[in-house]
Amino acid sequence: MKRNFAILVTIGLLALLAILPVQAQDPVTITLAAYSTPREAYAEIIPLFQAYWLEQSGQEVTFQESYLGSGAQSRAVEGGFEADLVALSLENDVTRLVDAGLITHDWTANDYAGIVHTSVVAIITRAGNPLGVTDWVSLAQPDIEVVTPDAATSGGARWNIMAAYGAAFRGHVEGYEASDAGARQLLHDIFANVSVMDAGARESIVTFENGIGDAAITYENEYYAAQSAGADIEIAYPSSTILIENPVALVDTYVDAHGTREVTEAFIQFLYTPEAQAIFAAHGFRPPVLKSAGGEATPEAAATTDAATTEEASSEARTFWPEGTLDLTRFPAILDLFTIEDFGGWGEVTPTFFGDDGVYAQVIAEVQAGG
Repeated sequence: MKRNFAILVTIGLLALLAILPVQAQDPVTITLAAYSTPREAYAEIIPLFQAYWLEQSGQEVTFQESYLGSGAQSRAVEGGFEADLVALSLENDVTRLVDAGLITHDWTANDYAGIVHTSVVAIITRAGNPLGVTDWVSLAQPDIEVVTPDAATSGGARWNIMAAYGAAFRGHVEGYEASDAGARQLLHDIFANVSVMDAGARESIVTFENGIGDAAITYENEYYAAQSAGADIEIAYPSSTILIENPVALVDTYVDAHGTREVTEAFIQFLYTPEAQAIFAAHGFRPPVLKSAGGEATPEAAATTDAATTEEASSEARTFWPEGTLDLTRFPAILDLFTIEDFGGWGEVTPTFFGDDGVYAQVIAEVQAGG
């Protein structure tokens, strides 16, 4: 009898706890260090997470946000800017923090290999596309003024360079040999037409919106951001371009110093919810590629649009998100969509292309010398 009574009391207490409000906790602050492009998306996602976390934990969370070019942001965190998490343009900017001992966990250990959203490199033109820009070769013609960010500070600039180089190297740029020499020549001819190189991708588009340049090389999502802001511009998709993959990672040293590991981990997980991904998509970001256990793209083609499953689309079938979860019809398929892994990954690309005597430095030196 006593045992039964104790069981009933226990059940009653559990039921009471289930209906009591979550116990309030002391407020917490997360510091987010991000590259400049997704600023508007985070402005919408953060309030949703704050409401979610308050309901789940009873804790108010505030955010301190910093937005710079990806490389500049990564170096700032390496140099002592105590960010709890980083949302950067390219993997190598996260690797810098791993090498510095600030990120000590496997930040790629989720279904998307740590990539939170993707995009493609495209070309933005003036309204009506007066110069008839259609592909990379258009940017190499005389009498066209091109805008692109500075590869010394901008991850976006590095994606742009690898997109153009890769398209030529893979034989998809008319008039340029499918080789390293042909790809270098395309870069030379494009950069001979570059008039302004800003620090970051967003600043570069602002420059273009302010009337400088005939065409801008940039992320696809920057087109949607500028269009939403009322810019009278058009987009041209090269037949061959690169899949931009943007990582997010918790910074172990700083979350442990701040006592923010739990809430920061929860925020990162929240970024992969349909609600957050829908906001990214609304701002022009494609969702991340779902990886198999072996790290390769899954063979199923539950992809971006109906067009993405046609024979004309890229031969690499990639599952970007559970089918039917997001409206991705605004994202056209690319005939030849390649990744940085086709060139060995950022670990190889960075020294080869962006080292002190890398491909990019050599091309710029030739352009400046008038060669």
